[in-house]
Amino acid sequence: MDRQTELELEAAAFRRLRDHLRARTDVQNIDLMNLSGFCRNCLSRWYMEAAQERGIDMDKDAAKEIVYGMLYDDWKARYQTEATPEQQAAFAESHKDH
Repeated sequence: MDRQTELELEAAAFRRLRDHLRARTDVQNIDLMNLSGFCRNCLSRWYMEAAQERGIDMDKDAAKEIVYGMLYDDWKARYQTEATPEQQAAFAESHKDH
């Protein structure tokens, strides 16, 4: 496989993941973190870091808007719920070595 095709496939996979996470507003970031070790915020940070490595000026809010499909504060107000004690305990357990 040539490098351009590889990049295009990676970009398509990223867009599909992004769109899937946008559609699954029922899945909370803390659940993603507890199960996979990353969440929408991580994905937006990685996007921002990749842009900055290429000399593109991007801040956290702009990157979050790309991942969330809306302003982060709007997403939080619409979809984010308060983490349960069980979710918080699982998060603390899974991140105790970090």
